[in-house]
Amino acid sequence: MIDAVNLTRKFGDVKAVDNVTFHVEKGEIFGFLGPNGAGKTTTVRMLSCLISKTSGEAHIADYDVSKDKDSLKIRKIIGLVPDNVGLYGELSAYKNLDFYGKLYECSKSQRKENIERLLGMLGIWDKRDVLVGTFSKGMKQKIAIARALIHDPEILFLDEPTVNLDPESSKIVRDFILELKKEKKTIFLNTHNLDEAQRICDKIGILNTKLKVIGTPKELEESLWGKKTVIQLEQVTDSILTALGSLINRRIVREENRIIIDVVNPEIENPEIVNAIVGAGGHVQYVTELSPTLEDAYLKFVGKS
Repeated sequence: MIDAVNLTRKFGDVKAVDNVTFHVEKGEIFGFLGPNGAGKTTTVRMLSCLISKTSGEAHIADYDVSKDKDSLKIRKIIGLVPDNVGLYGELSAYKNLDFYGKLYECSKSQRKENIERLLGMLGIWDKRDVLVGTFSKGMKQKIAIARALIHDPEILFLDEPTVNLDPESSKIVRDFILELKKEKKTIFLNTHNLDEAQRICDKIGILNTKLKVIGTPKELEESLWGKKTVIQLEQVTDSILTALGSLINRRIVREENRIIIDVVNPEIENPEIVNAIVGAGGHVQYVTELSPTLEDAYLKFVGKS
């Protein structure tokens, strides 16, 4: 649905996006993570035909972003929530959405139906006749999300959609995005929110001018160190370490009265490990798994400790 091959954008001598390649499937939520200045917004602007690419290729569905004849077709099948909402403050929420629906040549009945549905899903139907200029930043963000969907696009680009929202509103937007996925819409999400990305994204790319890594949240987490079992003991003795060394030919780390063991299949190996410890006279207080987080993966791939 969305394809980029060696996509590059320069501003003068500065490469904002450097040879980025990825593929987004139809109906997938794809998250772009990266620090400020990483090139996330620039990538979305190229894919949305708002700025030209310097080199490489990019396609939305079967349309080429670099061809003028395809750019209008692309705009008809995408919706964009930019980092700057750009609404008309002197118009009500309803009239803002109705205006943009007319630009997309939606019929009057289609506009009415979509506005009511979208504002209802976002929990702000009762604010439909209020001037947008009086809204908070979070409320304006919700209107911008509804505006991007007024023409029922196949693909939605979201640039930090929950950045101005309180926790309750952020959850409404996350749930809304998941509802859109059920409708088979393809969603490209720029975000700094690691928890948000982990909750809703099928795949994540970590960008820092170059695309550092791409995978599911679980794949990115496990790429750091795989699986580890943590065993807290009343006391770690030499006989326990000897018994474990005879059982397991993998890395074993002792931290005071805690043992950390590399495992491949914890469901099978953990009972054997506990039995070996008990057989060597050990007293197990608890067993748990040491799991890397998406934050660990993010910090590793953007080069921060």
